[in-house]
Amino acid sequence: MSELKARQDLVLVVDDSPDALSLINDTLESAGLDVLVALEGRQAMTIARRMRPDIILLDAMMPHMNGFETCKALKADPDLCAIPVIFMTGLTETEDVVRGLEAGGVDYLTKPISPDELLARMRVHLTNARMTQSAYTALDTTGQHLLTVTPDGKVGWATPQAHALLARADVDEQGVREKLEPQLARWIKNQPADNDRLSFLDLPQPLAVRLISRQESGDYLLKLVDEQEGTGATRLQSRLGLTPRAAEVLYWIANGKTNKEIGEILGMSPRTVNKHLEQIYPELGVENRTAAAGVALRILVQE
Repeated sequence: MSELKARQDLVLVVDDSPDALSLINDTLESAGLDVLVALEGRQAMTIARRMRPDIILLDAMMPHMNGFETCKALKADPDLCAIPVIFMTGLTETEDVVRGLEAGGVDYLTKPISPDELLARMRVHLTNARMTQSAYTALDTTGQHLLTVTPDGKVGWATPQAHALLARADVDEQGVREKLEPQLARWIKNQPADNDRLSFLDLPQPLAVRLISRQESGDYLLKLVDEQEGTGATRLQSRLGLTPRAAEVLYWIANGKTNKEIGEILGMSPRTVNKHLEQIYPELGVENRTAAAGVALRILVQE
């Protein structure tokens, strides 16, 4: 409990039962947490927008706006979507559990709530949220055009550079919802592999995304690419004066691929890949693979 207290986390508890609110409030305050309470979903949304809690405990069954609807509304708000939501409910059917997770919840506690279990679950999700936020903050400062997308194609977090590129391409929030997200949903449904690319259709300016990785949360980390400036390999070719094949090899080196993997991608032997590298090093004025990748990455992050 001292670990929770030291971090001074702010918790929003949403439940239409005063008795439940009182019990949970006492448990959390005894653990040194700051607590906000709401009796229904609309009130919870207002408080969340105003106070930005670190975690939300949400009753599933409430009048007017139930917990599932509230969670979906939270996840649809770019400023609130990263806040972890733990559902609390007396419902125990599998479909209710699935419904809560599909709405965006990270965990599910069945009433009556065990105080020790509640604090243990919260500790895990608060730690995960901090790690995620730290990673996003670090990525924000790298100057890369990165964004996350949920398994159903919804755009979540994005770096300022990605927002700027979308704005330059005349794609506003409505354009993201109506044009990008349906195409992303179809693409993700086909289970793309790392480095697979999707070129968007029907946009004022040609844009694409490249899959960087799939996160532990299930979201996809993507890189937004301005296709007017060409692919990564063509950018390296034009900026560094390399041959097309050497530029492709360097591109995959920058993406962390081994000689064997590059050979499989480009249809050449690992020995041929190595010969290209022997020619690339003096062209770039470097002595090894790591330094060559660094040169390439400084160009590619500007995509």
